[in-house]
Amino acid sequence: MRMRRLSSLLGPLGLAAALLATPVLAQAPGGPPPTVTVAKPVVKEIVERDAYTGRFDPVEFVEVRARVTGYLDKIAFQDGATVKKGDLLFVIDRRPYKAALDQATATLASAKARLNFTQTDLDRAQTLSRSGNISEQVTDQRRQASQTAQADVDNAEAALRQAQLNYDFTEVRSPINGRISRRLVTEGNIVITDQTMLTTIVSLDPIYFAFTVDERSFLKYQGSLGIGMGQTQQGKGVPILIALTGEEKPTRKGTLDFVDNRVDNQTGTVLLRATVENPDGFIKPGLFGIVSLPATKPFRGILLPDDAVSANQDKRIVYLVGDDGTASAREVKLGPKVDGYRVIREGLKGDETVVINGLLRVRPGAKVTPEMQTLPPTRS
Repeated sequence: MRMRRLSSLLGPLGLAAALLATPVLAQAPGGPPPTVTVAKPVVKEIVERDAYTGRFDPVEFVEVRARVTGYLDKIAFQDGATVKKGDLLFVIDRRPYKAALDQATATLASAKARLNFTQTDLDRAQTLSRSGNISEQVTDQRRQASQTAQADVDNAEAALRQAQLNYDFTEVRSPINGRISRRLVTEGNIVITDQTMLTTIVSLDPIYFAFTVDERSFLKYQGSLGIGMGQTQQGKGVPILIALTGEEKPTRKGTLDFVDNRVDNQTGTVLLRATVENPDGFIKPGLFGIVSLPATKPFRGILLPDDAVSANQDKRIVYLVGDDGTASAREVKLGPKVDGYRVIREGLKGDETVVINGLLRVRPGAKVTPEMQTLPPTRS
């Protein structure tokens, strides 16, 4: 009796377990074919792109240092201001250098007076020498005195130029256009020639974007874009797109203008650089970005949504639907995403009808009811 009751209880449970273990058929026996959404692949001219992380660098960068020693007398800028080439930034106490300049001017005037006297004396001696009223030795002595006076004038002129330079260097002016940093020395401190850094200036527009690519990719770019080939660097002018940190899509455009001449031995990478317009000064040197670089020349691409691709171990498969509604599997090779679609590199010609929705209801060799849909050229 107990065995009969156990059998009666296990009967429905065993049937349920058997039903769960049985795979779901794509089409119930005698029922209509399952409905799936199909579409033609998007076929258009595309360019595959690769992404790399890089950093923005200034085109010009200057560490402003004192060129003469003295006490800092005046600061003529606001921290973080935009400056132009030639703008006054700092003034070092000018009084000692003004005195040295006046002294050099007076020394030059004295040397010129001696030169005029010795030249007149020499002219007189040469006139008397022709008439025999003066000896040759005296004439030679006066010629030597005139030449020495001329050398003194040359020396005084050089000293005057040096004094004028030192006096001019007491005014520290901006050597470039750009944005200045904060003052690193306050008024009243002594600054030392070529040692004391007063501030820094960076240019903002345009700005560089530097990034590195691996050796394999660089060789690919040499073949497809001509980057770094020959001294003319045929790859110059390649347009690139840059997305700043936090941006989903690139917002900045640039132009590739430099490819390094060697592969780094330690990292196996090559340095590339692009120039980016920055008229609003929004991009600051040191910021990171992601560059989108064209990896191929324009070619005819076949595109499908990722939802249309299924996996079978290490293979990628799409399902095609024939004119009679019969489904069949086709192995494909995939590329990167372009315009929201997956590039199909191998396996399709572009005129096939592909299942894009309802893959779980498709079985190779079985009938399906296709509902045609037109894919837009670009998918968000």
